[in-house]
Amino acid sequence: MLSKSLQNIATDQALFSLVPAPMQWAEAFCTAKRAEGLSRRTIAIYAGTLRVFIEWAALRDVAHVEALTPDDLRKFMLHLAEAGHNAGGQHHYYRVLKTFLRWYADEAEPFNWRNPIERLKAPKLPELPLQPVELPTVARLLDSTGSGRHAVRDRAMLCCLIDCGLRANELTGLDVADFNFADGALLVKHGKGSRIRTVFAGQKTRRALRAWVGARGKTPGALFTTHGGRLTYAGLRQVVRRLALRAGVPEPALHSFRRGYALAMLRAGCDVVTLSRLLGHSDLSLLRRYTKQTGEDLRAAAERHSPGDRL
Repeated sequence: MLSKSLQNIATDQALFSLVPAPMQWAEAFCTAKRAEGLSRRTIAIYAGTLRVFIEWAALRDVAHVEALTPDDLRKFMLHLAEAGHNAGGQHHYYRVLKTFLRWYADEAEPFNWRNPIERLKAPKLPELPLQPVELPTVARLLDSTGSGRHAVRDRAMLCCLIDCGLRANELTGLDVADFNFADGALLVKHGKGSRIRTVFAGQKTRRALRAWVGARGKTPGALFTTHGGRLTYAGLRQVVRRLALRAGVPEPALHSFRRGYALAMLRAGCDVVTLSRLLGHSDLSLLRRYTKQTGEDLRAAAERHSPGDRL
């Protein structure tokens, strides 16, 4: 599989290799990451990103990892910008190359070699807030579900997205056995980076989930199904698109429900450490973008905690 992802590289290239074996180190890197338990999607992203860099470097006669210089990497980042990649796209390439080169340093233990990525500054990302779905929009989507078996399922899915902060793939990966009918706990076994965590549904979401399981039946397998099989990411997106059209609202991105959950929890007084654990984040950096507060949020906080008003 990995070889197919990288097969466009000419077979006589020794790029990323200490011996004349094509793609040795890029292949070995992807194999190592797969062995660490990273998802196939992540491995495919790594392979595709490295392929683009390898093709660019080969045109400049850079044949070995240890021949790379900080100037080569800077020129590659400039190439990305000139090719139309925005700051986020450039930062993606930087992160993948940094991960690869640090892995190479540990794996190959090259003598007297200094990692060139360590002398390269990461592309600056604009501190733009990530747009959350608004709760009134979710309410309108829920109102548009209608009646029938699919309506029961769709309400349960929407409630889970906004009430549990799940990623779309985490939602579609849930099984019936992952839902605790008593306390509303949901075991997320397919989190990013293969991390397992537990999230908790509120009372309304618990009722919606119980109603759906009652309609679906308690047979083992996927919690959210369509035509007898597990609902896919594309299927979930189609459901949201259909409901948005029916409700007369702009179609929200699936990930915007997760951002909406984060901001709503913060506004309700949840502390950032607890919120980060519920979201399954490994650190607080992304959470700061998820929960970028509005001017109204800041004004309300200033009024609520004003030291001057307590004099």
